[in-house]
Amino acid sequence: MKNVQLPDAYVRQMQALLGREEAERFLDSYSEPRAFGLRFNPLKSQTSLTAALKQPFHLEPVPWCKAGYYYDEETRPGKHPFHTAGLYYIQEPSAMSAAELLDAKPGETILDFAAAPGGKTTQIAGSMNGEGLLIANEIHPARAKILSENVERFGIRNAVVTNAAPHELSRRFPAFFDRIMLDSPCSGEGMFRKDEDAIAEWSEAHVTYCAERSSDILEHAAVMLKPGGVLVYSTCTFNRAENEETIEQFVEKHPAFRVEQIERLWPHQVRGEGHFVARLRKAAEEEPLIEVRERKSNRRDHGKRNAGRAKPLNAELALFHGFAEQALPGFTLGPGEPVRFGDALYWLPHQTSGSFGAADLDGLKVARPGLHLGDIRKNRLEPAHALALAVKADDAAWSQSYPPEAPEIAAYLRGETLPASRDANGWGLVAVNGLPLGWAKASGGQLKNHLPKGLRRFN
Repeated sequence: MKNVQLPDAYVRQMQALLGREEAERFLDSYSEPRAFGLRFNPLKSQTSLTAALKQPFHLEPVPWCKAGYYYDEETRPGKHPFHTAGLYYIQEPSAMSAAELLDAKPGETILDFAAAPGGKTTQIAGSMNGEGLLIANEIHPARAKILSENVERFGIRNAVVTNAAPHELSRRFPAFFDRIMLDSPCSGEGMFRKDEDAIAEWSEAHVTYCAERSSDILEHAAVMLKPGGVLVYSTCTFNRAENEETIEQFVEKHPAFRVEQIERLWPHQVRGEGHFVARLRKAAEEEPLIEVRERKSNRRDHGKRNAGRAKPLNAELALFHGFAEQALPGFTLGPGEPVRFGDALYWLPHQTSGSFGAADLDGLKVARPGLHLGDIRKNRLEPAHALALAVKADDAAWSQSYPPEAPEIAAYLRGETLPASRDANGWGLVAVNGLPLGWAKASGGQLKNHLPKGLRRFN
């Protein structure tokens, strides 16, 4: 980033934080090229595919993320069919550090508190390996939609995307989560090199505002974390007010929490835009808060009030099972229950252990209540695109797979009809090197293309 004037107050801040000599190296990093990164999806990645992409994308490992790689910007992996299939997520390398420090495990109940656009959500889901419950929350509706789209592309089955304010979640889910990821909204100092608008928006007053907002969100996270649980707080900013000072104030106010690790990545020391991460643990035994006890009671009562209210979905689920018997004989649903939003049928994931269910979402804004199975159309089920990305090609009664450079792949991504193989009949999958891209329906020797129109490419 050249010929861009940084605010004088920001320069003074960094000199005070780093000292003049190191601050000069830090500020000089703004004139250096950005680093670009991608992170492979453990739910889909295959060793052979990862190896095959190392040369064409010029991949080099990101030291702090086992699934992360630097890539050459000119190779444009975001335009590759493997990206459409959810094989990897394009992510700034430094940002990969936070979810690594969270260290999510299969079977846990986890909250990604401020989750859009989905980098950390998809990384956490990969570590969970489809087991347990992941709630990904985003307060802004438009960003929650983008988050939902990335959850879909990654083929995540055990995630619920909510669109709620912090107080709405903490009132409903006290002492509920094993781990909480809070990538807090911040002043964006780590965005300066790639987004000049972030420079224009920066001010000392905005830093103060962001620090206060982060402290408020942390209060709600404290309520929702189970005793013994892990909270990871991160920002893409450098000042102490939003980072160390926010954590110090939080721990002083909440002695049940202790800091296990603090990690700073600086853009003049590593290949990345920089990140701050703090990992905290809540004491395993503590005196229960009256507030938490009351909220637990409210949540149980809430569940009882709504337990008999939901309309049974036996007929809708039977339609799905009838479809799956013909088109997805190798697919099985995990722990959960069906929920219906309009014509859309979803499979709401349950915890590995616990009482989470549809009643817990009653009255809450939900952008994606689990895995979208399909839409009910006149006593039949039309499969959802999300379902195609959440299954394996081998689960389907038939699939037609092509290498990424095949003309059939380009034609499918344009929404065109393809010739059907002899054994293709009814619903099946079109795949790239065995990774599903979407549905097609075989009839009369042709495959009718069911890739959603919004995902089709014309260049």
